[in-house]
Amino acid sequence: MHNNPLGRLDASEDLRGRLLPFCRLEPEQIWQDPQGRHRVGCIDAADERAVARLMAGDRATLAIHDPPYNLVAFEERTPTEYVAWCKRWVDTSIATLTDDASFYVWLGADQRDGFQPLPDFMIMMRSTALRARSFITLRNQRGYGTQKNWMAVRQELLYYVKGDPLFLVDAEYTDIPKSVRGYYKAIGGKRTENGERGRSDTIRAGNVWIDVQQVFYRMEENVSGCFAQKPLKAIDRIVRASSQKGDLVSDFFAHAGTTLLACEIAQRRCITAEIDPIFCEIAIRRLEHYRKTGKTGWQNGNAFEIPSG
Repeated sequence: MHNNPLGRLDASEDLRGRLLPFCRLEPEQIWQDPQGRHRVGCIDAADERAVARLMAGDRATLAIHDPPYNLVAFEERTPTEYVAWCKRWVDTSIATLTDDASFYVWLGADQRDGFQPLPDFMIMMRSTALRARSFITLRNQRGYGTQKNWMAVRQELLYYVKGDPLFLVDAEYTDIPKSVRGYYKAIGGKRTENGERGRSDTIRAGNVWIDVQQVFYRMEENVSGCFAQKPLKAIDRIVRASSQKGDLVSDFFAHAGTTLLACEIAQRRCITAEIDPIFCEIAIRRLEHYRKTGKTGWQNGNAFEIPSG
């Protein structure tokens, strides 16, 4: 069976050195989608000038960011330094949003380090022009921990808004059937239970997502080499709930290119960025791979392999 995955790209300088010659972008360069829908920039998300050049005057109605949780360009920072860096790219991102826009950010909470950087980041966000809307938890299928603590099985997703953006509630319905019965109420003289009065036979995701698979090596969407890949279903849910067809979505930490791909599938435009040329290349190749094959990743392969035949 075909089996040619990459190792983690943040853990092997030798592997990175072998892949860099195959990357089409150098720092400060921008890839323009030949079909005119998307852009990918090899830039620093905290560089206001570079971001402005990438956006080229466009404004996003939705921003989805997944910054490295305790690293800046693979160099570890203290929580104070990390949050100061976050304030720079958050302000830069806010400046590129429309008057009514949604802002989502994935952020970790290290239970071995006072749950940082989550609490300090949340406090910092109070000083921005955004308003807190929700605190979403994505449940991992696999956990990590010890025999002396509760197993960690959550990822944190913060949802903020600017102005009064749309929220399309239909995007929140899952494929999980409703199972809880009760909450009876008389409607028009008929005694009905809550399931009968609902808009769907399935439950809404709410702010605890338990239906999103993340065992990537068993899935078509796998992008080997990436150390923080997000599930396509999770990003698709955000895109469909907080934007409409043709809207512009921004993501300044492309990594595995999931936001770019979700926008392509959902018929949105996407402007995304990465400071690392290798992840820029992976994002571009993932989009090209989808357009050519209809596949969302490389389950047993990688973005840099040479197709057989």
